[in-house]
Amino acid sequence: MKINGIDAEISGILFDMDGLLVNSENLYWKANIQAAKEANLGIPDDTYLKLVGSTNNDMQDFYQKYFSGDEQRDRFIKRTDELVWQWTNEGKLKLRPGVQQALDLFQEKQIPMAVVTSNTEDVVEHDLWMTGIRNYFQFHLNYDDVKKNHVKPKPAPDIYLLAAKKLEIPQNNILAFEDSSAGLQAAVAAEIKCVMVPDLIPASDSDKEIAAEVCNDFFAFLKKI
Repeated sequence: MKINGIDAEISGILFDMDGLLVNSENLYWKANIQAAKEANLGIPDDTYLKLVGSTNNDMQDFYQKYFSGDEQRDRFIKRTDELVWQWTNEGKLKLRPGVQQALDLFQEKQIPMAVVTSNTEDVVEHDLWMTGIRNYFQFHLNYDDVKKNHVKPKPAPDIYLLAAKKLEIPQNNILAFEDSSAGLQAAVAAEIKCVMVPDLIPASDSDKEIAAEVCNDFFAFLKKI
């Protein structure tokens, strides 16, 4: 597949999930706010926006700043996950604009697709089936695969390198899609061209320097094909 602005022929596509394919980052943001208020944690509402696409170190800094210990932190995480799971079952998890059309086009062109995400196996399966897109993807790699293979999570390139190997396609012929800086950095570090489709956080100047393209949504990207 030829794409305007990208030299190489694209023979495989890798997608992040949260905030890219689905609107889950927005749900997590709202769930974090609700969980914090229920627990009287006193965390400012805009704090969670800084955690979008955050690294493990960022998350540890957040936990150390706002939580008295592991037990309080774990209750907060559990409640957040429960709320997002509930809202997903209630139909509040939606595909982001243009995702369905992009998946249909790539499938029509017989381009192999996979998901590369920092979320967990159960959540990935749940989200993909609930939004009706699971069968578009040959496989998905997630945080459980990071642990199982003893590799580093995003922004390290490891999970993208695993995905490229599993696709059996040269990295130069793979295109990635990410919504966050950490994900973009991971793909680029793996020598995979990456289109950024920001969600809650706009692309930074450094993001724009390394991204193959920055698009407001998948409809904008499809105009390049």
